[in-house]
Amino acid sequence: METSDDAGVFRLHEDLAIVNTVDFFTPIVDDPYTYGQISAANSLSDVYAMGGVPKTAMNIVCFPQTGVDKEVLVDILRGGMDKAQEAGVVVVGGHSVADDEIKYGMAVTGIIDPRRVIRNVGACTGDILILTKPLGTGIITTALKRGHLGDQEYEAAVRSMTTLNEAASKTMLKYGVHACTDITGFSLLGHAYEMAVGSGVTLKLEAKALPLLPGALELAREGYLTGGCKRNRRYLEGKVWVNPEVAKDLEEVAFDPQTSGGLLIAVRQEEGETLLSELRKEGVAAATLIGRVEPRGEFWVELQ
Repeated sequence: METSDDAGVFRLHEDLAIVNTVDFFTPIVDDPYTYGQISAANSLSDVYAMGGVPKTAMNIVCFPQTGVDKEVLVDILRGGMDKAQEAGVVVVGGHSVADDEIKYGMAVTGIIDPRRVIRNVGACTGDILILTKPLGTGIITTALKRGHLGDQEYEAAVRSMTTLNEAASKTMLKYGVHACTDITGFSLLGHAYEMAVGSGVTLKLEAKALPLLPGALELAREGYLTGGCKRNRRYLEGKVWVNPEVAKDLEEVAFDPQTSGGLLIAVRQEEGETLLSELRKEGVAAATLIGRVEPRGEFWVELQ
């Protein structure tokens, strides 16, 4: 709890543990099936971040009793089921409650070798930092809600959010990874802060190296920012330093809450380039070296 680990791990035997996580949220896209896929991928992500293999899931549903066609619920659950099947996960049940606002997600159980759990802490001085998905989903979906988003930007964001972190997780396990976390609502800078504090180091990120979704910078410049972005910025004040020379739109993306974001991986420098190359070969096309780990400085995270 004290280091905000991505999921809970319970050891059953010397070489076997279960890993548990749960997540759900309100719709961020208009299409119910796509929303179901995104939510399922997001729910599975914490297991992948710790190096586990998800095995079962239970649906968590809030849905209005009146005013919304039940076919919407069918499509949401179908989207979640299809994404679970893609991951090799069996949906074994779930629970629903009546609610005026639609919410959907999953409680996920996976398996993991307790001797090889990758936590969100443990980054070492000299490690390099790799991010496996582009940033900007909060900004993109805010523009969508306001009716100001092109088809190309929408499709790119959906493609990213519905992509499982499975390939990235399996690939990183072959290397000397010291820490990993998935990037979700706390933003890149927020999750980097958790990694830095728990590891007792400073994470230095290169702003110009950050992978971005198409349109994210332009929309940030136009003010399509979430409330979560502002909360992240307030919470991280005094803990994270942003070089004044970093463009404001790029800074906003770094504080932007993500949905079903990528993995932030701290890996030994001598293995980093090889890991990066293999990630790309395994289809993790956006994988990018975005920074390095240095001894503890004045701030926990620096964006420069």
